Amino acid sequence: MFLLNCTQPVEELKRVGPASSRLLARLEIHSLEDLLRHYPRDYQDRRQLDPLSAALQKERINCLVRVVSREWIGRGYRKTLRVEIADDTGSAFLVCFGRDYLKNVLLPGRQFLVSGSFNPRFATVQSTNFDLEPYGPKSLRFGRILPLYPLTEGLTQEALRRFVRQALEQVGGRLADELPEGIRLERELLHKGEAVRALHFPSSWEELQKARRTLVFEELFYYQLVLARTRRLRRQARKRRKEIPFHLQSGLLERLPFSLTPDQERVLAEVEADLFSPFQAARLIQGEVGSGKTLVAFLAALSVIEAGEQVAFLAPTELLARQHAGNAARLLEPLGVRTAFLSGSTPAAQRGLLRQSLQAGEIQLLIGTHALFSPDIRYPQLGLVIVDEQHRFGVLQRQAILAKGDHPDLLLLTATPIPRTLAMTVFGDLELSEIRGLPAGRKAVITHLTRPGGEAKVYERVYREIRAGRQAYFIYPLIEESESLQVKDAEGMARRLKAEVFPDLRLGLIHSRLSEEEKRGTMEAFCAGEIQILVATSVLEVGVDVPNASCMVIEQAERFGLSNLHQLRGRVGRGPYQSYAFLIYGEQLSPEAIQRLRVIMATGDGFAIAEEDLKIRGPGDFLGARQSGYLRLGLADPVRDRELFLSARQDALALLEEDPGLIQTQNGACREVLAQSAAQESAALAGVD
Repeated sequence: MFLLNCTQPVEELKRVGPASSRLLARLEIHSLEDLLRHYPRDYQDRRQLDPLSAALQKERINCLVRVVSREWIGRGYRKTLRVEIADDTGSAFLVCFGRDYLKNVLLPGRQFLVSGSFNPRFATVQSTNFDLEPYGPKSLRFGRILPLYPLTEGLTQEALRRFVRQALEQVGGRLADELPEGIRLERELLHKGEAVRALHFPSSWEELQKARRTLVFEELFYYQLVLARTRRLRRQARKRRKEIPFHLQSGLLERLPFSLTPDQERVLAEVEADLFSPFQAARLIQGEVGSGKTLVAFLAALSVIEAGEQVAFLAPTELLARQHAGNAARLLEPLGVRTAFLSGSTPAAQRGLLRQSLQAGEIQLLIGTHALFSPDIRYPQLGLVIVDEQHRFGVLQRQAILAKGDHPDLLLLTATPIPRTLAMTVFGDLELSEIRGLPAGRKAVITHLTRPGGEAKVYERVYREIRAGRQAYFIYPLIEESESLQVKDAEGMARRLKAEVFPDLRLGLIHSRLSEEEKRGTMEAFCAGEIQILVATSVLEVGVDVPNASCMVIEQAERFGLSNLHQLRGRVGRGPYQSYAFLIYGEQLSPEAIQRLRVIMATGDGFAIAEEDLKIRGPGDFLGARQSGYLRLGLADPVRDRELFLSARQDALALLEEDPGLIQTQNGACREVLAQSAAQESAALAGVD
């Protein structure tokens, strides 16, 4: 996020010719700024020398040694140089695999500084992983903390360090402080040039920590400043919605066979306050699996519809969108609400009629997939956009559908809870609501972990449940058999389950490669009880709601992410029956997989699971590739840097409060970051994609 404003191409550096330029481009390094933002992945402390006798006592040692002798070991292509080294405390061997050029360097009697990891082997102490340089007064790799960078084949650490040093010499003195001076002094942060230099070549661990703290704070400060301005711009987008008596909402609540949970009532009140405020609203509702987020969204939609406006309800898959459309027809059409469904597979003739009805204002609630923001789809009175499973849509996709109306309100739903610190970082421009409580009568899903070879017992238990009138899901990580992976697949297991395990039961198969018509037919048959076992991939992760399904079997469970497992487990337990999740894991488990399975066994709380998932995967992986439009941080980590994040947020909000016209600041990076953000936000708010 932070800017260095040094856009000179790397080719301007000495010894960066066409070959080196191509190698740097593989690392996405094209300018001096890219080079200085290519941060070290680790560091080696080479400030102190160790005796060679300590070689087996430490993970890595730095020592001053002399070459005693050399010999060649092995034959043919395995022929390798082995060099004996020694100091006053002992001796060891350097085995130079693939480094035959050292035969002209490591000459007997010469002194070298060596840094390496040593191991006992064949009654000797030897190292195959070492770095060295001739002993002399001007060492570049010893007597200091050395950065270790991410590399690509053909590029060495030494070359990359040399390029970074050159870049710092050229532009280091021109890196002006971008943070307001008062904030920099109050937070005891370094000057910008000092911080960038110390991040790459620190003189001490304390200086490195202070440099990192400076640049992380600056990064989070700008990020929070942009989010705060986005909120402020929304407050400038005024709207006028007429007051209503809430007849539609009351009518639906009277028809429900249950009452709203306290969490649903509280969140609905928060949404209603948004909808009838004079400004454009944007709120994210995080809800536990099965907590009733969709019902809250429908109730909010009724308020907007009663005020004479239209609602667009966007879902990531046709399967989920059709389910929402079916529920809307069942719950809302008896109240006189006109609903419709639209997806990419909607026939042209039907789409044409729908388009005409929508433009004439005859459709009040349109539910569908990405087709909702197609150019030919126009909403004359769009007042509310609801986005389900919002993490599956990018920022531009949300902006595209918001551009269909005149500052419509935005309501985002997610059943994948986002830990609060990360949510405040990524969605700091939104209001946040949480639905944690489950509807009355829901029983906790009992989860069983099964080792390889225990499948028969699981199958027997599932068979008993089905004979009692229930239904089951079987989930697999792959669609079809893979030659490279020894993993069970949905197609192969569907055939085996039908032929060998459940020959007297009715099975169905669903995965992403099937046509929408096939998926819809299978799903409808399962919902109607005509199919007793549904074999699938994680395509069923969200939105499937079949109260009669009481068993979820996930095979090769170690191959699913923590939130995936929680979402899949949430497909059962939606009716009055006791439900079960059986997690069958494979032969080889990584430490991370073991940790995921332990967490999913320990709790059914989606918010607690999200916190653990974030710790395991980190913020970038937690959000996934689809989130690239949300979180573009370099050094900062919202989990590790929580305290810095809170300080940066506090300072950003205070500064914007003091100076609402901050966009006119003379501060270079602050001006550039905010100008870019303002242009994007203004375009979105003005209805320009």
